[in-house]
This record gives sequence, C-alpha cells and structure tokens, in this order.
Amino acid sequence: MGPMQIVLVVLALVGVWAVAELALTLHRARDVVSSLDKTVERVNSTIEEARPVVAKLDGVVDELQPAVAQVEPLLKQATVAVEALSADLIEVNGVLRDVSTVSGAASSASNAVTEFADAASGKVQRLLNRGHKAVAPKAVESAARDAELDSESGMGCAEAPAPDLEPQDEPRTYFTYNPGEGDHR
Repeated sequence: MGPMQIVLVVLALVGVWAVAELALTLHRARDVVSSLDKTVERVNSTIEEARPVVAKLDGVVDELQPAVAQVEPLLKQATVAVEALSADLIEVNGVLRDVSTVSGAASSASNAVTEFADAASGKVQRLLNRGHKAVAPKAVESAARDAELDSESGMGCAEAPAPDLEPQDEPRTYFTYNPGEGDHR
C-alpha cells in the first residue's frame, strides 16, 4: 500500500465519521425543532387565552379614565383640607395656651381665697373656743385687726398667737359619750 492509498483510506474514514456526525446533528436539530414547535404552539395558545383578558383590561382602563380624571381635583381638595386643619390646630394650640394661663390665674385666686377663709375661720374658732367665758373687748378688737391685716396682705397662714383669756389654774374637763349608752329619757 502506497502512501496515496493510505491517505485515501484515512480520507474515507474521516468522510464516514463526518457523515455520522452530520446525521447525529440533524437528528438533534430535528428534536430541537419539534420541541420549539411545541413551545411555539403553547405560546400561541397562551396568547389566545390572554387576548380576552387583555380586552377586558382595556375596557377596565377605559372605565377608569373618568375616575382618574377626578383624582387630581380630589387631591387638590385634600391638600386644601389639610392646610385648613393645620391652621385650625394652630388656633386650638393658642386657645389651649390661653386656657392654661386662665386656669393658672384661677388656681392662684382659689388659693388666695382658701388662705383667707382658713385665716378667718381660724380666728373665729379661737374666739369661739373660749367656752362660755366672756372675752375681753381688747382681745376681740385685736383678733379682728389681725384678720383684716391677714386678708389685706393675702397671707392667711401667718397667725398671731391668741391672747390667753382663760385662767391657768382651772383644769379643762371633757365629756365623752358612748353611743350604746345614750341617756334614757
């Protein structure tokens, strides 16, 4: 066998191998094409099913156009309402500050009246606690003067000591009654 025949045999083997590869490639290509045909059929059926949905969505969008046109004026009205509410809240805040000031003043006035009433009732009670004994006219005048000074100064808490009008050598006597014993009349 000459070199030429060996080259021809090798070329023949390469040709057979190439034909076999070509046949395998065509077979795979046919499988891919059939798979692609099936996929295209599925896509076409999906598109056919989606067409009524798209048509309905077009109808819905057409129906929404008037509502969308109304959204902008509603947003403008909402903005105006929020601005008005903001202004009202600022006014309410001012009113609450005024109420706080007035309630503070009322509290101060109430405290002053309470102190005056406490001072006056303390003076009256001291005068009345003397029992059945006569009170010296100078002590009454002194107590009235002290009450007047306290009320004018607004300080009802400071009290002058009461003059001692009772003699110290008489013992005080207290009577207690038992609610169960009561006097039988």
